[in-house]
Amino acid sequence: MSRRVPAGRCAGPSLEAEVPVPILLVTGFLGAGKTTVVNHLLAHAQGKRIAAVVNDFGAINIDAELIAGASDGVVSLSNGCICCTLEGDLLRTLATLLRRDPRPEFIVIETSGIADPADIVRNLMDPVIWKEAPLETVLCVVDATQPAAMLDDALLRSQLRAADVVALSKVDLADAAACAAIRDAVRAVRPAAVVVDAVHGEVPAALLFPADLDHVPSPRETAPRRPASDRFETLSWTSERPVRLPRLQQAIGKLAPKLARAKGLFETMEQPGRLTVFQLAGGRATLAAGGVPAPGVPRTRIVFIAEMGALSRTEIDEVMQGCVEAE
Repeated sequence: MSRRVPAGRCAGPSLEAEVPVPILLVTGFLGAGKTTVVNHLLAHAQGKRIAAVVNDFGAINIDAELIAGASDGVVSLSNGCICCTLEGDLLRTLATLLRRDPRPEFIVIETSGIADPADIVRNLMDPVIWKEAPLETVLCVVDATQPAAMLDDALLRSQLRAADVVALSKVDLADAAACAAIRDAVRAVRPAAVVVDAVHGEVPAALLFPADLDHVPSPRETAPRRPASDRFETLSWTSERPVRLPRLQQAIGKLAPKLARAKGLFETMEQPGRLTVFQLAGGRATLAAGGVPAPGVPRTRIVFIAEMGALSRTEIDEVMQGCVEAE
């Protein structure tokens, strides 16, 4: 896919000579399914050069045969897409992407599950960034298996209020009544948004990206800045020894009621020499096959995200220590 240079502009290395690159901002609570949506967009780019800005490479499904190269924190895919981690200032990250050759045609930013998108939207209204990479669409991913009452949460409501499109994830895991209830709750909070089902992360591209490559959206009004509040904290646990899987499952079961999210990699005594990928979201835990342990890296690395004060490091250490103890 190529972009034409608008009349009156000259092609060349100057950023000002380039057609603006539209931004898709993907928001949603912890475990809602944002990364699944980004994975689907990257895997089904259909010739578009998409640059994805994510918080963690580890959750992005980059198949080995798709990797063309990696440098400066950016993974290049053979289908023309690239993926980079968000480290430090967002505007600096965007400036780096816009200076790549070839220049991306679209940029997807996946926010943290505990981020208020209003703050990110405000940053994207920066005149310099807007001229080169205007915010086109805000997509909010909502877990359809969660009770509708979850949308009473102030952070979730803020994420919804910023959205142009709301994607209901995991609809295949929820019954019809639950899906109807969550749709009604979403529309009550954000009547103007388009609400779609997103099975396995699939959202129609026509809702996310402009059909006219020369289209430039209008700047958005930003909500008043709210005082920052430390609502969540992240605690990690590592071990140089492999875990016993049954004991790990029991430990996670004890901690789960206090967790908003958890994820990690570990080697088990039952399958030495192989890593297992662990995810906990929405009260559901999943295990998937990983790669092989890297030299010099702890055999077990798990990150726990919980409300401030809900968990202590001492409690995590006491519960998790039993996973590696000899029988």
